Amino acid sequence: MGRLTEIAPGVLVATSSFALTTTTVVAGSGGGCLLIDPGVTVAELAELAGELAERSLVPVMAWATHPHWDHVLWSRELGDAPRYAAPAAVTITETERPGMVEMLEASAPGHDLELFGRVRPLDAEAFTWDGARARLIVHDAHAPGHGAVFLPETGVLVAGDMCSDVEIPLLDTEAEDAFGDYRTGLARLAGVSGVRQVVPGHGHVGDAVEFRRRLAADSGYLDALARREPFDDPRITQDWMRDAHATHLEYVRR
Repeated sequence: MGRLTEIAPGVLVATSSFALTTTTVVAGSGGGCLLIDPGVTVAELAELAGELAERSLVPVMAWATHPHWDHVLWSRELGDAPRYAAPAAVTITETERPGMVEMLEASAPGHDLELFGRVRPLDAEAFTWDGARARLIVHDAHAPGHGAVFLPETGVLVAGDMCSDVEIPLLDTEAEDAFGDYRTGLARLAGVSGVRQVVPGHGHVGDAVEFRRRLAADSGYLDALARREPFDDPRITQDWMRDAHATHLEYVRR
């Protein structure tokens, strides 16, 4: 994982070499910090803990944007801060834990499984903590209980696995209305006023113009899917994404 980079006052982002996964840190008062989606490898979590210590920052609260294995990681070096997720996301981490552990062990082995996925439900519109205002935008696009975090004072939107410059929209094809869920999620993010920077779960930080471009690109992808015809998206560059795209086409044809 690269070192933390300050993208706005008190907001730092590090990017993993694994799928360009991002970790976001929001500095609070008295050296406390909010930690969002720490990951991905054991070594990267150790590096993250070390850099936080260098910066005299201690996690006092953590948030998992959604219930996928690469977003619910933790290590003892990060301390014992309460770790939260939206209620629907917590349900998934509990009911689908065996499969999540299997994916973790295949992709990033060696984690402490006692800590993996141990998130608590938080049903609120914002965090209550000694730090910057942090609103929650919860929807079911990509995964149940997907919770983006918006920091109004700095205009930073931590979008979870949406608004990526390197990944297509990834639908939860097990959902009853994956297509509608994703459109609803995009609409909720588009409705956030004052976004100056967007942090995707995978990819690169983008400015306000790039945020709107990505929203348009994702909406355009869904529009093309709705036509139920083969098409290309410049973000489809890897085999696993081609497979996901094929699954999306099959889903909408059904």
